[in-house]
Order: sequence, then structure tokens, then C-alpha cells
Amino acid sequence: PGRRGYSAAGAAEFLHRSIVPTMHYQKSLPRLPVPKLEDTITRYLNAQKPLLNDDQFRKTEELAHAFEKGIGRELHEQLVSQDNQNKHTSYITGPWFDMYLKAREPVVLNFNPFMSFNPDPKSEYNDQLIRATNMTVSAIRFMKTFRAGYLEPEVFHLNPEKSDTELFKKIIRFVPSSVSWFGAYMVNAYPLDMSQYFRLFNSTRLPKHDKDELYTDEKAKHLLVLRNGNFYVFDVIDRDGNMLKPSEIQAHLKYILSDNSPAPAFPLGYLTSENRDTWALLRKNLLENGNEEALQKVDSAMFCLSLDDFPVKDFVHLSHTMLHGDAANRWYDKSFNLIITKDGNAGINFEHSWGDGVAVLRFQNEVFKDSTKTPAISPQSQPASVDSSKAVQKLDFKLNDALKAGITKAKQKFDATVESLSLNMIQFQEGGKELLKQKKVSPDAVAQLAFQMAFLRQYDQTVATYESCSTAAFKHGRTETIRPASVHTKKCSEAFVKELCKHSTEELQNLIMECSKYHGRLTKEAAMGQGFDRHLFSLRYLALSKGLALPDFYQDQAYARLNHNIISTSTLVSPAVQLGGFGPVVSDGFGVGYQVQDDWIGCNVSSYPARNGKEFLQCVHKSLEDIFNVLKGKK
Repeated sequence: PGRRGYSAAGAAEFLHRSIVPTMHYQKSLPRLPVPKLEDTITRYLNAQKPLLNDDQFRKTEELAHAFEKGIGRELHEQLVSQDNQNKHTSYITGPWFDMYLKAREPVVLNFNPFMSFNPDPKSEYNDQLIRATNMTVSAIRFMKTFRAGYLEPEVFHLNPEKSDTELFKKIIRFVPSSVSWFGAYMVNAYPLDMSQYFRLFNSTRLPKHDKDELYTDEKAKHLLVLRNGNFYVFDVIDRDGNMLKPSEIQAHLKYILSDNSPAPAFPLGYLTSENRDTWALLRKNLLENGNEEALQKVDSAMFCLSLDDFPVKDFVHLSHTMLHGDAANRWYDKSFNLIITKDGNAGINFEHSWGDGVAVLRFQNEVFKDSTKTPAISPQSQPASVDSSKAVQKLDFKLNDALKAGITKAKQKFDATVESLSLNMIQFQEGGKELLKQKKVSPDAVAQLAFQMAFLRQYDQTVATYESCSTAAFKHGRTETIRPASVHTKKCSEAFVKELCKHSTEELQNLIMECSKYHGRLTKEAAMGQGFDRHLFSLRYLALSKGLALPDFYQDQAYARLNHNIISTSTLVSPAVQLGGFGPVVSDGFGVGYQVQDDWIGCNVSSYPARNGKEFLQCVHKSLEDIFNVLKGKK
């Protein structure tokens, strides 16, 4: 059936057919290293230094060295031997799943990030029905391509002319899986872990008392569609495993979009915005009240397609819509919600325990490319003449008084939280990646330096800062933390904010260079699994799981403060994504999503009333201006 595998109906069932099987490299991926304890302690103290005064630092240093010589050493040795007995995975996998699944805060705003798609370059394709159909078809193609083993393996190419070629692929596919990674490594290509991908589909996080569970049912063939707070399901895969014709999917979505059932008085979606223990109790009640079959449909659905009944006003409105939206029309526990507004703006809100940005971004890139380059339907396409009223099932939930009260309370809490959330954004238009690379400074380092400078300007202090870095180059890698606040950024920020006139342009340029070099080193270390955060986290987890008293090192106020991340940041750049963001991770923090493009820098900030995000961004803009001026030789 040709490269893409066409069904009898003539619609492509697959995105592509990779000659290298999807999971070809998975077996031979290198294992995530457990860093040396002394390296971890050194890196930890380096991160603490800019946050503490001399007396505080001395105390923290003493605790750290005592830990390194004593209980820390014992825990480290236990961690290493445990890791040696579990070669099929990574030392962070268990503790990290636990961290997410044991967290009791609502997933929305606390954990679920969003990434919004760029509009379709052909404007007439941004119609809600057309885009929903095309993206749904592309998502199903992605799922089928992945499950058939036809999806191109995810590989980071440092030298694409050599490794991203047909010739290389033809050779490497004959190299056995047990050593294939080395073959790629020889040509400077780094295959990435793909163990998370299967959870993209038919998956949900189920609320349970104390610790949630991840549930996946790959046999389910239906899609969940939410509109106006109502729940609809219909099959998108037939008995033979073929995709429904795009014109039939279009017909069913059109039927849902034209259904004028009123919004439910007690919308079930709000329950997924609750505290996890509260939601677990309410879910038990739902199951005991005769809703088992309906919930099973929700939990096992391929994914959740949320169709919103309003157009988007601007980027801030878009961010609010994709980050939280109206909880009546979301199911935040699904591995992802594909959200499409009345005017065809699309985005993804994803649950974070099962996976990280790398897997979701690959999915978004493929869906965007496929739905815009080879769309399944066009504005001229007619929906199939099928009886959608038979194919589409509207789910009905039986609610008793306790459930109604639970939904009402969840709605009140959700509305109050959303009311207190501010989202702000800027685009710095005076330069970006191109100019920075010309000047030989790291674009990411400059963005992070601007955040440090801005916070110093606004609040006159240096605070715990978090930048997420993927460790997907390792088997079952997740993320590691880069700690962008350093003695270098502090020194540089103070020079710019407090004593600009005292320094020559050359001195200021040198300070920026120092920051860039150090940030580059931290980034490289983190990507190689040589940060300190995950290691210390795992040692703490191990101590607690063994029932030991928490070592003094972890009871240090400075340790708590370093892990109270006031500036939490994450970056991504992709042709498919317009912007991304997430909520603050602490009530007095900023959630900073940013991207450094060729000639501009975009920044999207979330905050609660304890902080002023708008003012922070004005300070970021000012900092970027100052940095760019100095790099251009102006002051």
C-alpha cells in the first residue's frame, strides 16, 4: 500500500513509514548516570552561594560536608547499588512518578502546561470544524504510525548532513537493537528515549487516595469530545483497525457542533480541577452511583478533543484558554486535551506525570505538519452522509446530591483561583538568536540573565530559579534542573542595575560572557545527567522510603528555600508552536515560558497577587535592551 499505507477509502492511515523502526534504539540507550556525591555537593553549594549571606552559607556548607561524609555517603551507595540492580530503567523514574502521582494539589495550573499551535498558513483552513477534523485525523495517523513501529525514531542530530540521511538509515536499520545506539553515536547523532510515547493515547490519570494511578487501554477505539460542558464519544477506528473516513469524522464533529443541548447544570469537568483526594472520593461516589460505563468511556478514550464556543481575543486570552479555560469543557486528567476554539485556534493542555515536553512536542510537530501539508479535508469537502445520531453517543451522568455539591464547590474553588491568576506577555523585537550567536553568547544564557536582572531591578534580590532540561538522551530519562541564578549572574545583574555608569562597555561585555560560559556549562552538565537536583531528590526519597529520620542536610532552611522556585522557567522553539506556558509553581512565584527566535524574544509570564507579572516583564524588556546595547557596543 505505498509509503504511507492507504486504506481502501484512499485516506492515508500513516504519517510516514520510517525504514528504521520506531523503537530501534531504545534497548541500547545509555543509562542515566548517578553523579558522584562530591560533584553533587559542589554543584549544590555553587547554586546556594548567590542566595545566601556569608553566615548562612557557612552553615549550609557545614551541613553539606557533614552529609557528604556521613549519612549522604551511605544513601548514595545504596542508590548506586539499587540502580545497578535495575538496569532496565533509570534511578529517577520511580521517585519522579511518585512525586507527581502523590502530589495532592489540582493538576490544572499546578502541573499541566500548555502549548498552542501556530495557525494554519492557509487561513480558510482555520475554520473550527475543518481544523478539528484535520487535527483529529493527523492525531490518529500519529497514533497508528507509532503503534505500527513506522514513526521515525526521535534523534538529536549534531551533524545532520551525516546522520539524517537515507544512506545512514539504510545502514543503521541492520545494526542490532542491542548496539544500534553506538552506531548513531559514531556519526554524532543522539537517539532519544521514547518510552513515554505510548501514554499519549487512551490514557488518563486516575485520582486515588494518597497516590494517583496512570491508566491506559490501547484497545479502545473511540474519541472523547467535549462541547459546552457536554460529553460525546464516537469510534474513530473500525473493527479492522482502520481509521474512519475523514468525511465521517467531519460529519460526526459537525453533528456535535450543531447540537443545541443546554450546558449541564453540574458540569463534570470541574471535578478534574479539584484536590486529588477530594476528587478520588467523589469519583468513588460516581462509580457507586451507576456511572461506571460512562467514566470508562472517558478514561479509555484515545484523547479529549475540547471544542470551545468562543473566538480568541488576543494572545493573553489565548494563554488563559489553553492553560485553564473553562473547566466544564476540559478533562484535565487525560494525557492531553486538544483544544480548538470557535475561530480555529488550537492548543494542547497536557497532564505532566506520564511524560515531558519532548514527547508532546514531537506529537505537536507531526500533527501540525501533517494537518497543514496534507490535510484530510478541505473547505470544499462535504461531510459524509452518515447517521451521526446513531454513531455519536452523548454520555449521561447520574448525579446525587453529594456529587452536585462536590461539583458546585469545585467550580467555586476553580473560579476563585483563575480569578487570581494573571498572565502577561512581551515580545522583544530588537534582536534574537542571530545577533547573539554573532556576538558569541548563548541565547538561552542571555534570556536567563535578563530574568535575573529583572527580578533584581523589581525586588532587589536574587532568588531560587529553575530551568527545566530534558535528559531524554538516556534510557527512561526525565528532566534535570539547570540553576540559572549564579554568582556570575548576580555580579552581572548588580553591575547593570545598580552601577551601570561605573563600568566600561568592555567590562560589561566581559561580565555577560562569563554568565554565558557558566550557563553553557550548567546546561551541558544537566543534559548529561550531571545536575544535582535529581540526585539529591532521590537520596531524600530513599531515606524516607527506608523509614529513616530526615537527615539534617534536608532540614536546612536554605535547602527548602532553594526548592521554593520563585522563578520557574521553561523554553521551547518549534515551527508548530506559537507559545507555551504554565502556572507559577509557588504562590509567590512567576511561571516563565519563553522562546528565543532568530530576531525576537518572546516571554509569557503567569503570577498570583503576591507578584506583579506585568512589571516583571517591563523589567525583562529593559534588561534585554541594556544587554543588547552593551553587546552592540552602546551603553
